Amino acid sequence: MHWIAPTERDTVTDTIEKRLWDAADQFRANSGLTAAQYSAPVLGLIFLLFAESRFTKRRKDLESAGVSSRRSTSRVDDPAAYHAEGVMYLPEAARFAHLLNLPEGANIGQAINEAMDAIEKHNPQLAGVLPRTFQIFTSTLLKELLKKISEIPVSTGYDAFGRIYEYFLGEFARTEGQKGGEFYTPSSIVRLLVEVIQPFHGRILDPACGSGGMFVSSARFVSEHKKNAADELFIHGVEKTDDTGRLARMNLAIHGLEGDIRHGGHINSYYDDPHEAVGKFDFVLANPPFNVNAVDKDRLASDVGTGRRFPFGVPRTDNANMLWIQLFYSSLNAQGRAGFVMANSASDARASEQEIRKQLIEARAVDVMVAVGPNMFYTVTLPCTLWFLDKGKQGTSRADTILFIDARHIYRQIDRAHRDWADAQIGFIANVVRLYRGEAPDYTLGGEEAKVKLVEVFGKKPSYADILGLCKAATLAEIEAQGWSLNPGRYVGVAAGEEVSDEDFKEKLEALNEELEVLNAQARELEQTIAQNVAEILEA
Repeated sequence: MHWIAPTERDTVTDTIEKRLWDAADQFRANSGLTAAQYSAPVLGLIFLLFAESRFTKRRKDLESAGVSSRRSTSRVDDPAAYHAEGVMYLPEAARFAHLLNLPEGANIGQAINEAMDAIEKHNPQLAGVLPRTFQIFTSTLLKELLKKISEIPVSTGYDAFGRIYEYFLGEFARTEGQKGGEFYTPSSIVRLLVEVIQPFHGRILDPACGSGGMFVSSARFVSEHKKNAADELFIHGVEKTDDTGRLARMNLAIHGLEGDIRHGGHINSYYDDPHEAVGKFDFVLANPPFNVNAVDKDRLASDVGTGRRFPFGVPRTDNANMLWIQLFYSSLNAQGRAGFVMANSASDARASEQEIRKQLIEARAVDVMVAVGPNMFYTVTLPCTLWFLDKGKQGTSRADTILFIDARHIYRQIDRAHRDWADAQIGFIANVVRLYRGEAPDYTLGGEEAKVKLVEVFGKKPSYADILGLCKAATLAEIEAQGWSLNPGRYVGVAAGEEVSDEDFKEKLEALNEELEVLNAQARELEQTIAQNVAEILEA
């Protein structure tokens, strides 16, 4: 199915975002600093203004309450009165007006560092999170940055502030290239993951949480369905990079959320289980690094087996994709759902990875597979696959089927090199899944446009049906006949009148090349084993 949406954006927020970014990036160019050095302080200042906008609103409410009540003491300077409403308390020295009005010659870098210290002192949930590197800037540059960021209207809602923060995260990710992909997943990918697993309430885990976008999108989903995300979601994350973990905790705070994010030190989701995750989570969301090698399998031995973190065994190949997939599966409770991004090669890999995939399929846990086209990420052009697990589907009519969706030709072109999905496209794909599950469509995301497309494809009273070139509910017998492949292209087919495009050929060639690299790695591993065995025989 081909659906290329026109490029449209929220022009009001986009203007604020772009104006701020252009100014901030110009300041960076003049400073001689790298994007990596520059990103945390700039995000810290955006965070500070956002915190002040909520603080100011709460302070006015407390002042009004003090006038109308008989309390002998005002609570306007009581941090607990702010924390009770999920608002950070800001001492006077940490407020934007104070920093903007510092006299000429003042050491502004030191003043902002001290402001960050004061915020953490009065808001313990932020301990060790806020940046303290403002002294790498000149006072002149900081003054310009403060002025520019202060142009964000204080009336801006926290969702718009969150979008500005996320926009900056995305731009820093794009600027940093490959490294940026370690902390940022494009928002349209995240939104589809969330729309499909529907995290209305419960414990949610991301064991490779980056800057926390999965949690923020989950919270947005809850709030769009008229509930308070802070009351409904219990957030848990793991992030091996300390600086990125801090970004995640700031991102949560800027959206009025709290969570248990373990980060830095020597923490690593392959070897460490800080949340004792097995069987405990209602939802798992993740975008793990693809095709990681050199994992020390000897350190995993005690976590292999039924009821453990790697219930289906450790792959013989030097590739961690199947380790990640098992971590997501084993973390779910009996009704849990997971949604994650994965390299295409994991859907078709042979040998020991195929055996693990077979066991996962036979456990009736794989629910939906979505093929995603190229250029959806800032850092890699390769296509990928979205996996969705649902342990709760056992005992339902879906127990012995898996839904395959080919969304490679559904996209919106952002610029020559990048694509995303429009809200209507995300809503449409998510509603295909809802129809398959026997649920009513939900047009909260995508609205009328998503509804029109669903009716166009599935009829006036939409109900699920296999659609050539879009979706296919394949039986386990059909999947076994395909060598336990979870590649949507093997099942969905090509719609009548559509031809295999040059882009499809390129995708297939890239996927084959990716599989060839994996096979070459397996071959090298076998060569070493054979050589070692021969050497041992000759020495005997």
